[in-house]
Amino acid sequence: MMEDADIIGDAEHFIAELHIDDDSLPVTSVEMQHERRVAIFDLLEDNAFRPADSDRGPYTVTISLEDGKRLIFDIMRTNGADRGRYSVSLVPFRRIIKDYFMICESYHNAIRTSTSAQIEAIDMGRRGLHNEGSRLLSDSLRNQVDIGFNTSRRLFTLICALHRRAGS
Repeated sequence: MMEDADIIGDAEHFIAELHIDDDSLPVTSVEMQHERRVAIFDLLEDNAFRPADSDRGPYTVTISLEDGKRLIFDIMRTNGADRGRYSVSLVPFRRIIKDYFMICESYHNAIRTSTSAQIEAIDMGRRGLHNEGSRLLSDSLRNQVDIGFNTSRRLFTLICALHRRAGS
């Protein structure tokens, strides 16, 4: 997977604004809403994003969920020019997200009771699953949007935050 700067080629291609269509998402707790805001903040801080056939950015992206199975990216330039609507099936992500949540829970439990070597091993597994989800996202968007490794990781974190439901 390429670095963000390598894949985009110039500084104009990035997400400047990201909006979430809350009406299409499950009801969440205050903690989950905070987790989503943090994921959005991290993504906006540093990202490289270039929709197919787009010669200029930056972009405003609205993310929504369709039928609980597809993640929709509505993309516009910040000047209002439409850059397309792209969708990604969430079905292939289900196992990775489930496993990722399970290993994150194990990690948080291990912090209280395990040795540093055990915690490090769990964290390596967590990072491996996160990378797997990031690669799957990059592959899913391959013909629609160019994103680099760091941006893919941040988007996968956001997908996990959007996927998490109250009580999870």
